[in-house]
Amino acid sequence: MTSNQYCIIMAGGTGSRFWPMSRDARPKQFLDILGSGKSFLQETFARFAHIVPPENILIVTGSAYVDPVRQQLPDIDPSQILAEPLRRNTAPCIAYAAYRIRDVNPHATMVVTPADHYIANEQAFLQVIQNGLNFAANNDSLITLGIQPTRPEINYGYIQFNTSEQQDFGTQKIYRVKTFTEKPDAELARIFLHSGEFLWNSGIFMWNLHTICRALETHLPDVAALFEKGAGLYHTPDEAAFTADAYAECRNISIDYGVMEKADNAYCFVGHFGWSDLGTWYSLYSHKRKDPCGNVIDAPETMLYDVADTVVFSCNKQKLIVLRGLENYLVVDTDDVLLVCPNNDSDVKEIIKDVPVKKGSRYM
Repeated sequence: MTSNQYCIIMAGGTGSRFWPMSRDARPKQFLDILGSGKSFLQETFARFAHIVPPENILIVTGSAYVDPVRQQLPDIDPSQILAEPLRRNTAPCIAYAAYRIRDVNPHATMVVTPADHYIANEQAFLQVIQNGLNFAANNDSLITLGIQPTRPEINYGYIQFNTSEQQDFGTQKIYRVKTFTEKPDAELARIFLHSGEFLWNSGIFMWNLHTICRALETHLPDVAALFEKGAGLYHTPDEAAFTADAYAECRNISIDYGVMEKADNAYCFVGHFGWSDLGTWYSLYSHKRKDPCGNVIDAPETMLYDVADTVVFSCNKQKLIVLRGLENYLVVDTDDVLLVCPNNDSDVKEIIKDVPVKKGSRYM
């Protein structure tokens, strides 16, 4: 652990695919959906605090979520929370953090991570991250973390890596990236899986400050120019007004599309530590402990008859839930919404799309 290592936790998403538990006012990263006693954000902060000084962990989140971050991480300094006035995707988020860090430590090395990932083997995960930070500190490389795929997943992006262009680094290998591919259809996902050349794109990145700033200036010069103007304003009372103006001008673009897909110095480590972005109820089901009938139950009072492979989640600790004759269903009970539907991503996605159209924003 060195003072030059930083962690940027991106915690501004709405987590809409975990509706009705996740809401606009309190999205997924602030919830304890895993039943661990900690929210996703708290788990992520604690995980990276093992290898990054806690004072060097920055949380980038929406302005509306600053108070929930403070409540869940009461020991951090308020300056560690970077409030985005508007949602502009991951490239502006990363640019804001990078140029802000450059004002205080131009020698920094960064790991950038979403706030809501599941990691089964944290020790193995942190070893890969530390290797990535060590490599990034001394190389002009944009490093991403690829995950060995176990199924033809259509909800993840993919990384094609070049096995003939690799370097040994400690006990691991680092590979040059050939291509990045957005979420494929089912047939293409099967081709990717069987080829052995593709990894899931975790959305976790590592680089030194000079390299990422130069990459932004090369591939997204308009975004870089906006946040470079903040030099001398960051860490002052003028920062909020500056970021409001910068975000108002900034376009919406991801770091994958804006930088990584265009860069010729993209590399990846391969992870084997039980990873999921837990983006949907279906993905949660695959990682939670199941009863003998394959059910995932997070409700204190249930009576189940002929129920199998079903998720039951309740916020009401006093309510008895009685179910009969369900297989592969999702049952989520909150104070104002009861959701009962087949547990597959397409059905849930369709429902989430219809609710604001038919019922307005009240239930979102």
